[in-house]
Amino acid sequence: MGSHRNCYQCAYQSSQVLTFIEKGRPLRNLRGMQIARYSSCIRFYSADNSMNFLTSISSSMPLHWWVALIISALGIAAICLRAFETEDSRTRRAEQTKKKELRSLAEKISSYGRTVHQRYPSGDVIVSELDLAEQLRKRPDAVATALNLLLNEQKVQRATLSGYWKLNV
Repeated sequence: MGSHRNCYQCAYQSSQVLTFIEKGRPLRNLRGMQIARYSSCIRFYSADNSMNFLTSISSSMPLHWWVALIISALGIAAICLRAFETEDSRTRRAEQTKKKELRSLAEKISSYGRTVHQRYPSGDVIVSELDLAEQLRKRPDAVATALNLLLNEQKVQRATLSGYWKLNV
């Protein structure tokens, strides 16, 4: 009788037909009742379908699939942004990345100087560019650039020997 799942009007009209059959009443108007049942059911089901479409999809999929779907969509969006990026924006992004890496390296050098000074508080901290590059596992030219950045901020001074720096702690 009620052929649509979760259709309350079908269930109600089906119960009316069963009541007629149980009471032994004549079913002269059964055909009209069936037509009314299907037409109201279609109207109700289409409204239910349009209003609760997303709810039914979200409740039918497990949570881990939703998480995977969202992560995939974000990944695809990031790839599309990179793929359709202009040359100017690529250049700007590369410059900003280089500046961030340089700033990070300068902070590591300052932190290294403070650590050495805490370990040996009586003297100055003098480092070689090459030793510092080896210690921080960075290229010597990147270390020299970071030291020059710190020189502009007056956090380091050039030592009398070439390639050596005094860290102001």
